[in-house]
Amino acid sequence: MKNYIKIGLFISIISLTACDDELTQDPIGLTTQEQANTTPTIATIETAVKSSYDLLSNRLNILGEWDWAGGLVFQNDYILQDIASDDMKKKWVTDGDQPWIDDIDNFTFTSTNGGPNGLWKYNYEGIKRLNIAIELLTNPDIESITGITTARKNQLLGEAYFLRSYYYFSLVSNFGDVPLILRPVKTYQEAFEVAVRVDKNEVWDNIKAELVLSKDLLPNAKYSSDTEKWRVPKGAAIALLAKAQLYTQNWAEVPALVDQLPALGYSLNANYFDSFTSEYDDNEVIFSFDHQTNATPRRGNGICAPLGWGFFAPSEDFLNAFEPNDPRKLYTVDVDNQNVNKMLGSLDGTNKGNDDAPNNKVYIRYADALLWKAEALNETGDHAGAIAIINQIRERARTTVDANGEVPPAGTLPDRPASTDMATVKNWLISERRVELGFENQRMLDLKRWGIAQEVMQAHGKNFQPRHTLYPIPQSEIDASAGTLTQNEGY
Repeated sequence: MKNYIKIGLFISIISLTACDDELTQDPIGLTTQEQANTTPTIATIETAVKSSYDLLSNRLNILGEWDWAGGLVFQNDYILQDIASDDMKKKWVTDGDQPWIDDIDNFTFTSTNGGPNGLWKYNYEGIKRLNIAIELLTNPDIESITGITTARKNQLLGEAYFLRSYYYFSLVSNFGDVPLILRPVKTYQEAFEVAVRVDKNEVWDNIKAELVLSKDLLPNAKYSSDTEKWRVPKGAAIALLAKAQLYTQNWAEVPALVDQLPALGYSLNANYFDSFTSEYDDNEVIFSFDHQTNATPRRGNGICAPLGWGFFAPSEDFLNAFEPNDPRKLYTVDVDNQNVNKMLGSLDGTNKGNDDAPNNKVYIRYADALLWKAEALNETGDHAGAIAIINQIRERARTTVDANGEVPPAGTLPDRPASTDMATVKNWLISERRVELGFENQRMLDLKRWGIAQEVMQAHGKNFQPRHTLYPIPQSEIDASAGTLTQNEGY
């Protein structure tokens, strides 16, 4: 079996030489560079693309075996975006378990912390797999070599461009300048040549360019495949492009992109919680990872397991952010029973402690996209348009039957009044995003891009400093590159 070179970034980039480290073994069914270099088959291409989704999975131990300190037991989005923010605590009961998570929470982490390390490795492993897939799919002779149809080739290539953009979106929004690696790396010399950080604007430009390619390649339908509804759809490429424009403050580009989504079949669900329990039959979920129980290889939602150990609890400030009778509060977290309902995909504790749970991980949903549009409209002076969207989100919430099966009382979540003050509307938007998208890995990224993270965190007694706007490049990666990779300022 081919294994990955055991040096920092190169673990995620190259598969050249053998080593016996169990943390770097190839997963079952992974397409290797050696296979790609021989005559490819349709099966090789299909596997190369499908395996590239896996790094978005909440399955446990994808890249290691209980490597807690290295941040590799599960994806660290909940730690770096929710626990680090003012929304979430590590556990319901304070203890000394996994102190590296406490360091993230308290902003006392260093460049050796497992949180950023895991984020980096997950994303670059996904990119490594996609580089193999994209090289195969862009071979001008691939159809004659394999017999793959043009339609299938285009669909798989559209999926691959989206996924590579998604992984780079995570990297650039958390680390800033990062290595931009767009081809398989096959030698040590190449590895050192590409292990150089490029300007974040170049990374953003590449993300946007590949998302344009993706949306043009994917089928013009809500689902790319009626039999495999988990695959990246056209709407996901459009939505992530809108989000990339939002994050780079190209406000005027956002509304028209979001406006393309309803024609593909997206709208708000009647019930807020449906997005977290349904299986590809709702109106709102644009992109999610398809978790399945009893699959081989395992595909369950492993993040439900640490919930059984007491991990992931709401802060008091988050609970207090909800207005009276807002159904979204209990749908997000049941304090009395210590159940994070939104993460469990249930209202009765089902899936808690289950490392092979079936509930999907939602990455993009229409309510989020609508609030991007509202933000962009507010920034460009259309305050009335922004308020109308905020009120649309509030209306859905107040007309949702709550987790106890009751309709919220009259007067719940009243519409925001008319205003021409940008700051007032922005504050309404900030509040709405917090309660609508709580525990969905958005809060810290929002606070940082709004430029208010230091103010908010320090008001909660956290040691947030300007350097914390970006996470540190993992020190192991810098050491492995012999200094070719540079560190973010302040670490």
